[in-house]
Formats: sequence, structure tokens, C-alpha cells
Amino acid sequence: MPMAIELQDITKVYDDGDQPVLSHVNMSVNDGEFFVIVGPSGCGKSTLLRMIAGLISISSGKLFINGTQANDLPPKDRKLSMVFQSYALFPFMNVYDNVAFGLKARKMSEKEVKDRVDHALDMVNLTKFAKRKPRALSGGQRQRVALARAIASDAKVCLMDEPLSNLDAQLRARMRLELRDLQKKLGLTVIYVTHDQVEAMTMADRVMVLHDHKVQQLDTPINIYKNPKNEFVAQFFGTPQINLLSANFSNREFKINNSFSLPVRRQFDDGQYTIGIRPNEFNVEVTQKGSNARTREVSYLGDKTVATAEILDGGQIVRLVLNNQVDIAEDNLIKITGAKQFYVFDSKTGEVLFNEREANLNATITAE
Repeated sequence: MPMAIELQDITKVYDDGDQPVLSHVNMSVNDGEFFVIVGPSGCGKSTLLRMIAGLISISSGKLFINGTQANDLPPKDRKLSMVFQSYALFPFMNVYDNVAFGLKARKMSEKEVKDRVDHALDMVNLTKFAKRKPRALSGGQRQRVALARAIASDAKVCLMDEPLSNLDAQLRARMRLELRDLQKKLGLTVIYVTHDQVEAMTMADRVMVLHDHKVQQLDTPINIYKNPKNEFVAQFFGTPQINLLSANFSNREFKINNSFSLPVRRQFDDGQYTIGIRPNEFNVEVTQKGSNARTREVSYLGDKTVATAEILDGGQIVRLVLNNQVDIAEDNLIKITGAKQFYVFDSKTGEVLFNEREANLNATITAE
């Protein structure tokens, strides 16, 4: 598959600091792919997008657009469109003129401008709003105008910088579906920046995770969730967050405390490690007999129950996601009897060392 965008060892350092904003970023985006860049605030996501767009210079490394090196190519010649977090609409122009503005600036004929604008507004279901001013539109409709402007430009690569973050939760969920459907219909290559792991998981063909100025992992959403390369990626994906518990390894088992141990088949050096267990991976019984934990908070969320519990021996807190059929309340004694899957991380580097996919076959937690 041809590559639309390729980055080779891209680094960005501002003149007033030695610490790079981004360090040795390598990625390739295939033609027609929905590629998501995700990470916490300040990790360099928007900076990377603006370097691709040509709005910020590249300190070192190479950028290729459709096989041509584009480091010094002016933004107008990169044949990219961009959708920002702010809608960036002209308040004194109606919807039609907002979408047409860039086309008219390129000296297109009146007929071509009309054809492109009509098509773009039809694609985002805004044809009947063509004569309205932005102030008369909802947030979702304004974002659609911004999308229509990108569609009308006829660029095959579209850069999107957190375009849905100003919308309410319900509208954001609907717009995610609409945007993904639109991308498929138009055959666009989309590079989409977000801090929202849900957007990354639901929209992306592939996800690149940025943190600490570097690429932490680049893979499909499901592989990033199931096979995180380090503690940061494991924590970033999944709600509630993964449980990270300190454990000592000896005699082929990870001992978290006197009542909580996880045997494994492979050998590790004796010492301290971090065990990662997702909240839905625990095996839990609501019982006083042999109990080894006590619930602190319980929230019912329709199809599931989310709880926090304190391990009785040692006081470590764990997050649990349980089937809604479980009858559980605050201050209940429970027995955690195992984990369907867990991860072992190096306690110093955070790198994943082990991914136990069938831990329930050999992992037990025994009460004192």
C-alpha cells in the first residue's frame, strides 16, 4: 500500500531550550488510513501535526508526502487540509461563504467553487444551513462546516487537531461515527490528534502513543490494549485504569502481600516487580469466608459495577469492574481468587516483561 506520509527521525528543539519537544519520531501513514496520534497534554501531538502541515519548522529528520521530501515545502504546496480544535470560521460570513473562501482565494471558477461547496455541504448534511451565520449553528454544526471546508479543498490528506474536544459527550460520540464514515466514503487519509483514548480506540486503524517526547508504541488499537509495551501505555488505555501493584518474585510466584500471590511458569530474577491487572480481569467472590479484601466504593453503571477495594493485608487499593449481576455494596467483604490475565513490568524502566494471557489456569490468591 502506498504511503501518504512518512516521518524519519523527526526531532523538534526550540531555540530557547535544550530539551527536545519531540525526539526521533518515526512513523508512516498509509494511503486511505485513519491514523491517530494520542497522548497526554504537552507530549508534542499538536507540534508534530503542525510540522507535517508546514506551520512549524523541523529541527532534524525527514518528512515525505506521497514519496516527495517536504521539509522545506510551503504549506500551500503540501496539498493537505487541516481541521482545528477551534472551528476557525468567519463570523460575518454564512456557511456557504466560509466553505468557499479558500477556493475563491485559489482563483477557481465560480462553477467549480459552487460544485465543490455544494458537494461538501451535502456530505456533512448542511445543505439547508448554507445561508446561516455560524452564530446560528450548534457546536456540532460548526464543526461540520470546518469539515466541509476540508472536504471542498479536495486534498486527499486531512490533518485534524482535536476537532471534537469542544463538543459535549453525547454529540462527540455521534460525531466520531459520522467522521469515520465520512473518511471511508471520501477515501481520505486522516492524521487525527487527540488526548482521548476512547477516540483513539474507536476511530483508528492504527494508533501512535506519544509520551515523554518519544513514541511509546505504534500498533492497532486492540494490540495496544492487549499488548502494551510499558506501564504508561497500559495505564493510558482502559477505563478504569489498570491496577499497578508492587510485588516480590521468589519461588516462581509474584507475592503482592501475604494473601495475594500469582504463580507463573517462567523464571524471573528474585526481586521487586510491578504487576498490572486490569479491573475486569479479577475473579471475585462476595463472601466472608476466606475474604481478603473489603469494598470501599461501589458504582452501578447499568451493565457493569465499578468498585474500589482494599486488600486486607497490606492496604493496597484495587479497582474492580464486575458483572452487574453481582450483589455487592460498600464495606462488603470479598474474596479475590485470581486474575484472568496480568502483566509484569520492570519496576525501574516500566517496560513490559511478561504478559500472562491464561493466568486463571495457574494464578491463585489465598487468604491467610
